[in-house]
Amino acid sequence: MKLSQLLLSLALYVLGVNGLQSCKLPMSRVARSRGILSGLSAHSKLANTKEYAYMVKIQLGDQDFSALLDTGSSDFWIVSTDCISPDCAAVARYSTNSSRSLIPTTTPFVLTYLLGSVTGYVAYETVFLGIYEIASQAFAIANNTQDLGLSATGNSGVLGLCFPSSASIPATAGKTLLENLFASFPEDQRFFAFRLGRQTGLSDPTSSFTIGELDTEITNSTAPLSFYPVVANSDGAYDYWKLELRRLTINGTVFPLSPSLVPGAASPIAVLDTGTTLMLGPTIDVDAFWNSIGSPAIVRKSPQGGMWEVRCERSLLVGLVLGDDDREFPIDPQDTNWDQKQSADGWCTGGIQANDGVVSGDWLLGDIFLRNVYVVHHGANSTHPPLIGLTNVTDPQDALQRFRDVRGADVSPPTTLHIQESRANKGSSSMLLYTLSSAGGFVGGGIITFLVRLHLRRREYRRVRG
Repeated sequence: MKLSQLLLSLALYVLGVNGLQSCKLPMSRVARSRGILSGLSAHSKLANTKEYAYMVKIQLGDQDFSALLDTGSSDFWIVSTDCISPDCAAVARYSTNSSRSLIPTTTPFVLTYLLGSVTGYVAYETVFLGIYEIASQAFAIANNTQDLGLSATGNSGVLGLCFPSSASIPATAGKTLLENLFASFPEDQRFFAFRLGRQTGLSDPTSSFTIGELDTEITNSTAPLSFYPVVANSDGAYDYWKLELRRLTINGTVFPLSPSLVPGAASPIAVLDTGTTLMLGPTIDVDAFWNSIGSPAIVRKSPQGGMWEVRCERSLLVGLVLGDDDREFPIDPQDTNWDQKQSADGWCTGGIQANDGVVSGDWLLGDIFLRNVYVVHHGANSTHPPLIGLTNVTDPQDALQRFRDVRGADVSPPTTLHIQESRANKGSSSMLLYTLSSAGGFVGGGIITFLVRLHLRRREYRRVRG
């Protein structure tokens, strides 16, 4: 029997450097000039102009790489020296000839994105992540990538932290890296946590990624966190880290959302994903949102692509209520009114974009939302299902004041919002009238969507709504 075949029948294991210790890993935020439309989106307009990726250092054998930290996929893959396409030519590549612990297989690995693709094969290697050593970890060696924009960020691959059912590497080939890590911990420590920072650089002190422990610089206990059960599929299986989206508010007033198109869901379903830059929602909701906020002098669809834009000085406080309680998580106005293109004409990109291709859910909550919370992803154990814990890291009033200090006064007139009823009643012409005003008497904001996700196969991410 070949050694590679023998490995398929063995349980993979994790060796902690100092036993079952938890650890904090450095995480960096880097700008990328373009990104990828993953299978989470079926909207070809969503092309990235300026986005950010969050990366961690990882070692395969004795070779070091930067990998995109991705809670929206499950596979771990790295480009190899056999990859000679322009897409991967400028990043660090894994040398199969230099490794003494690599065990290759003939199992193919294929990921097809809406924009871009990865092909290669499954192999086994000793992986080091922080203080952890994972022996014979199944991963994918990518010998060809197309249109993934790797050179723009400098990442050599993707480290997926999602559920095994979303993996492209077959379960028979081995467990995911996250499964192996969790297997080394007691049940109450089978979690990872992160905060996505706002500073760009190789050592971002505002970003945090921990495994098996909380970052004590953010919180010393779970007391500030609200924990919510992850939404399962209709068959009871888990695919992505997703929660019920119970409410969306604008300056404290509830904006009505359409019913979920996920079968059996009582509320819209939101997928949390570090690999996505902005927020995505159903077209009927997002268009109604922007049409209700202001006149064409304040909000518009971009003449160069049809995405929503907003006047850069327009302040807007958006809040989300998730899970099974009434706690609201506010979003910084600089995220909902995104000055990513630094336009001289006074128009800025927002943080929410229409997209009807979000798979396995109705909304996708990317970094625009995740930068405003500290998030704990807890695996299932004998006492509870998978959980997501959230706590605020954004004070809405402080954020609003900082926004105005940078962007200047909003001189547009106060807005009376005419909010059309949700798509469940879209045939009705009745309107709900709300008057929203910010602390300064004005409503504002911008919401456009942009999807920067480097994963999730098109066939698995086919939208439930078709």
